[in-house]
Amino acid sequence: MLYALIPLLPLLAFVVLSFAGHVLRERAHLIAVPAVWLSFLLSVMAFSEVAGGRVLEIPLYTWAASGDLTIRLGLYVDQLTAAMLLLVTIVSGLVHVYTIGYMHGEPGYARFFANIALFTFSMLMLVMSDNFVQLFVFWEAVGLCSYLLIGHWYERHSARAAATKAFIVNRVGDFGFLLGILLVFVVFGTLQYQPVFADVANKAGATIDLLATFGGGWEVSAMTLICLLLFVGAVGKSAQVPLHVWLPDAMEGPTPISALIHAATMVTAGVFMVARLAPLYNVSPAAMTVVAIVGGLTMFVGATIALTQNDIKRVVAYSTLSQLGYMMMACGLGGYVAGIYHLLTHGAFKALLFLGCGSVILAVHHEQDMQRMGGLKDKMPVTYWTFIIGSLALAGFPLTAGFFSKDALLLSAWNAGMLGQALAVAGILTAGLTAFYSFRLVFVTFCGESRVDPHHADHVHEQSSVVTVPLLVLAVLSIVTGYLGIPEFLQPAFPGSEGAGHHGAAATGIMLAATLAGVLGIAAAYVLYVKSPDLPERLMNQWHALYRGSLNKWYVDEAYDKAFVNPTFVLAERMWKKVDVAIIDNAVNGVARGFAWWGWMARLIQTGETQNYALSMAMGAVIILTAYLMF
Repeated sequence: MLYALIPLLPLLAFVVLSFAGHVLRERAHLIAVPAVWLSFLLSVMAFSEVAGGRVLEIPLYTWAASGDLTIRLGLYVDQLTAAMLLLVTIVSGLVHVYTIGYMHGEPGYARFFANIALFTFSMLMLVMSDNFVQLFVFWEAVGLCSYLLIGHWYERHSARAAATKAFIVNRVGDFGFLLGILLVFVVFGTLQYQPVFADVANKAGATIDLLATFGGGWEVSAMTLICLLLFVGAVGKSAQVPLHVWLPDAMEGPTPISALIHAATMVTAGVFMVARLAPLYNVSPAAMTVVAIVGGLTMFVGATIALTQNDIKRVVAYSTLSQLGYMMMACGLGGYVAGIYHLLTHGAFKALLFLGCGSVILAVHHEQDMQRMGGLKDKMPVTYWTFIIGSLALAGFPLTAGFFSKDALLLSAWNAGMLGQALAVAGILTAGLTAFYSFRLVFVTFCGESRVDPHHADHVHEQSSVVTVPLLVLAVLSIVTGYLGIPEFLQPAFPGSEGAGHHGAAATGIMLAATLAGVLGIAAAYVLYVKSPDLPERLMNQWHALYRGSLNKWYVDEAYDKAFVNPTFVLAERMWKKVDVAIIDNAVNGVARGFAWWGWMARLIQTGETQNYALSMAMGAVIILTAYLMF
């Protein structure tokens, strides 16, 4: 029961700050920061317990019981969960510390700490869930927290719009996710993980008639349908194509929450879910093929968009899209260990890059266009060198953590047959693009002549220790996590899954090809943005159509506007004018007008004079008598 405190401590911090935040104000971090780091210490204890292959199952209480349906609240900690606990608590703890400096003086300081504590609680409960209902509840909770935090500066229209966009797009994915969970209960009769996993082999051949209501005739594999519906949720949560459009807009939130969303919480939930439900996906080759192809497409599309973006945070955001695609591709090809390995190393260097972006943004007075930066490396040496380390790890440069995990991922793909080999080649090409846009960001932001606003140029400086210390810690983690034996630790959670070994000719070839692609990408960025800074504009003019397509995110948002958003607004306006106003309002108002008219008519005969009432009675009697005699 001690491990129940891992999620409960951040929840307690949220409750305290919700009720006392207006009193604590600038001291809100004194509640939130210790709570998260205590959760980290307990996570280390849980990690040490499962390191030998042990699994912790902690039933808490029965949540609901009705007929054959029993839902309990419980915690499940295996090697996968333990690794995720460390990722979430370490990154969240460092983000909490960083926030002290980044959000200092903000009017919503206590509210922000309350919400990131709630976010941490929700993600911890998600990864510790032992059943589908609990998974779904906290799947939705992380969505709610992302909405609150993306829209933290709610007085800005752009922040409100971005939060709403993230919420709506994820509802599309979550609709499929919920249908998948309901289908799990229909097929297995339970929503607990372990009974479902134990019965997968018996249900592998089960089918469902999708047209049963209309006479039948369309039989599909129940496992394939379940996996695809659940994957729809992952497509939304982990921002896979085509539901990727919300993630870059999430940059409207404060930078610390960008780091938390992209490195350790919301977007990793989809990859975690696919890995957690590996026993289901393993019996559906069709679903796994879909997962792999969607992941590969997202990997490449995200990288091509990142090439031309100028907003410093959006470049890193699109790199997250691409890296999530790598992870999802690996899981779809059966390389769960390699996919989660890359998720964990990515958490370190992606948090480093986002927090480095935040340090730069603070230094240049909240400017985010890197074309208005430059020449910062001497004024911000800690941020510069840690950013270099994060970019090298993202590019998969040798000796960094990203080098080991990306090579393991590509090797796992190569060993998965023809589809895997095609995706591995695409992954190597994407590695070159990744190195290029990563160091384009470095060179444009930190090198060359300063393009900072002259009014602020003299005030650019390194940030305080609460900002730089998390950068240094994450820089160390971006290197050492490649040497900690993570694949071997994860292997017991995925029996039968290929590990992440680096042996043989294929492994050597993959390593050399990916490394060469990365080096060429860095060299190309150096030539274009340091040696010949006028060359990019010439290339832009020469390849104008491709450049505009990448800059405008391949016009996916515009296509959605035309296909869904604008027609919805038109329909809503017509429903408002033709139905709400013309029919409903007129009907309701007509009843009121009718009673008003009747009251006006009745008022005319209420004169207060006795002779008028007598005349009315006589006339009424005559009318009644005449009617009686006639009929």
